[in-house]
Amino acid sequence: MNKKEITEVKKQFTPQRCTITRICGCYVDGEKEKRTAFREAFFSLPEEDAFKYLDLFKKTLSGTIGKNLMTMEFPLDEEKEGGRQAFLLRVRDSQLKDEEILEEFYDQIIANYEEPENYLILLVHGAYDIPGKASDDTEMFDASDEVYEYLLCSLCPVKLSKPGLSYNAEENCFQNRIRDWIVDMPQTGFLFPAFHDRSTDLHAVLYYSRNAAKLHGEFAAEFLGCLPPLTAADQKEVFQELVEETLGADCGYETVMTIHEKISDMIEEHKEDPEPVTLYKEDVKQLFFESGVPEERLEGFEEKFEEAAGENASLMAANVVSTRKFEVRTPDVVIQVDPEKAQLVETRILDGRKCIVIAADENVQINGVTVRS
Repeated sequence: MNKKEITEVKKQFTPQRCTITRICGCYVDGEKEKRTAFREAFFSLPEEDAFKYLDLFKKTLSGTIGKNLMTMEFPLDEEKEGGRQAFLLRVRDSQLKDEEILEEFYDQIIANYEEPENYLILLVHGAYDIPGKASDDTEMFDASDEVYEYLLCSLCPVKLSKPGLSYNAEENCFQNRIRDWIVDMPQTGFLFPAFHDRSTDLHAVLYYSRNAAKLHGEFAAEFLGCLPPLTAADQKEVFQELVEETLGADCGYETVMTIHEKISDMIEEHKEDPEPVTLYKEDVKQLFFESGVPEERLEGFEEKFEEAAGENASLMAANVVSTRKFEVRTPDVVIQVDPEKAQLVETRILDGRKCIVIAADENVQINGVTVRS
């Protein structure tokens, strides 16, 4: 799912446009025991409670695509009878009215979600009557021909509020605050089915993780049956490994800087696009070639890519380079430069030694003191 598609679904979690029909929840303690569960029509909730739930659901669709939000496709086996996608389809089609199916849903999450603390499983069913769109992109609510029926699941930590003093208005004094169990923002969640091209995509799910460095890949694999995605940090590491192994002795400063600049240019060129810039193995190979990597170095590149990243894997351009800084690091010194000024840093041979040279013509400061050359 791209940015526009996620935003369209996210708009449904507002009081004015809410498309949620039912809400269910199961509170699980640190021993993986169910403490309580509930199930009711969403519009029967008190207004203030409904607002709080909507905030949680919007958060499950927030973050950066490729880091916090990832679209994952189901393997074909998972779409057969007994597969995970087939099970999620049963849950959705039950509209959360079947207690037995809900218990099975909770049990499967508890068995596959590793969380040492208390947490709340929230599950909603919704039905979005997709409005048509005019040529000027305005919505035509009387021109709908499809209803997008979906599940949104949010796994929220439940934590004790912090200790402290509070003001008791009745007693007119300050006293120790009573600590309550507070539902925190979602740690993990998913939207099923995916919403592609303003239509239902039963073959994919949108996965969310608040911590981009810890995606709960085992949960994605065991509960959803999908191949766990690489974290943003892993993607960067894979790309760096590919650069070093492919270039070998030709891994010079100028070539690496050219690769960085070309990827940064791609990101800038497509910054208004809803789809993030994605690099597949053919794209990375072409990028290396255009950056001056000799053809002989690119022999067997496909195998190297699949070995490092996985078969049919892709890398998000924004995950493998930083558009905010250009960094040169030695064991003793770290130099950070605005990427647009990266040409100010050069490598030269001075007195027989390879050196990093930085232009210092004006406005040079040392610990805040302006110095003169």
